[in-house]
Amino acid sequence: MLPSSNILLLLLLPVAAAQITPGSCSGCGPLPLPLLAGLVAADAVVSLLIVVVVFICARPHDRPTQDGKVYINMPGRG
Repeated sequence: MLPSSNILLLLLLPVAAAQITPGSCSGCGPLPLPLLAGLVAADAVVSLLIVVVVFICARPHDRPTQDGKVYINMPGRG
């Protein structure tokens, strides 16, 4: 459930968006195709790096026993 301050922000968001006049963006236009392709490729690379880092950090690590023996019911010994 959202806190009341977040609900108020969500209710005021359309009011703030309505205050922006259309066409107020100077110099905005369609992106050139090479720039758009570069942005998509950079996003794919960064996403792939995040997936690889999460995969490496989340895999289980096996710790070898301290002296090669398996101790049962002895915390810290295996």
